[in-house]
Amino acid sequence: MSPRGAGFDHPPRPLAQRLGAILWPSFFAAGVATTVFFAFVDPLALRDLTFPDLEISRGAGYTIGFFMFWLCTVSSSTFTWILLRPASRYNRPLRVERE
Repeated sequence: MSPRGAGFDHPPRPLAQRLGAILWPSFFAAGVATTVFFAFVDPLALRDLTFPDLEISRGAGYTIGFFMFWLCTVSSSTFTWILLRPASRYNRPLRVERE
């Protein structure tokens, strides 16, 4: 039971706050991951190993890499947000129907 009483439920957060809590940390983490990764890996060398027939510039490689890292980190942040939602909204006892 909740320490504040059985009737307490956390108020829902505004959409902008929920999106900000997911997108901003993931954007920051993707920036750090991109910086660290491309400090050791040249995007043109990576292109030559993976897609040698495509004409991808170094700048495009950095951009693609950043958005790939952002996709990974936003997925992680979203999964964390799902797991941290208050259980009181989703674990209510089932209603017993009387005959």
